Amino acid sequence: MTGRRWFGVARLAIAALCAAALVHRLLWGLSSQTIAGQNFFAYLTIQSNIAFLALAATGGVLALTMHEDPPWLTDVRTAVLSWTITAGLVFALLVWQAGVRGIPMAVPWSDVVLHFVLPAVSLAGWVYGPSRRRARWRLIGIVVAYPVLWGVFTLWRGNDIGWYPYYFLDLRQVSGLTEFCLTCLFALAVFAGVASGLILLSRGNPRIRLLRRVSPRERRRHVAT
Repeated sequence: MTGRRWFGVARLAIAALCAAALVHRLLWGLSSQTIAGQNFFAYLTIQSNIAFLALAATGGVLALTMHEDPPWLTDVRTAVLSWTITAGLVFALLVWQAGVRGIPMAVPWSDVVLHFVLPAVSLAGWVYGPSRRRARWRLIGIVVAYPVLWGVFTLWRGNDIGWYPYYFLDLRQVSGLTEFCLTCLFALAVFAGVASGLILLSRGNPRIRLLRRVSPRERRRHVAT
């Protein structure tokens, strides 16, 4: 079996792990019988992991059936991995803030998988995986646009139902409008920073990417350029 096929199998295995973690997290939240558990799909972190599941499954099938990934897959991977990795960083910050504020916050194994294990594995796959193309800088705008649109909708919905998925979106739980704006701007900066880092990694020297198997067609393209 070629390195690319092994990578395809790994993608499908990651998709299966992500699916199992999402199902567990949904059931775990519903068992708490709280408004947070009932709004499982309202979390940006959960939405990004659902997109990651679809991406991993699609990428696995393509790796098993095609000699190299189509150009559009690099664009989608850049966006989804940016959201997933940033979601993991935000979740880690929320756990830390909960401890500082003295708020008990349970972290089931599914949260560990979704917010820490999968982002780390996806980053390794981005660096060492085969057939990845150079990501485009214009994708940063798409990466940032999604949380902006999600935030606008979440603020509108939160004002209607009196609940927000993250405390920093609720003006009742922060010191005021200044903290709210600064926190939101910081979050958007992290999204843009993570996307920039992924794009820079995609444009690095392919010769220093360990374990990376280049297809004959891609090797000819590198030689020609």
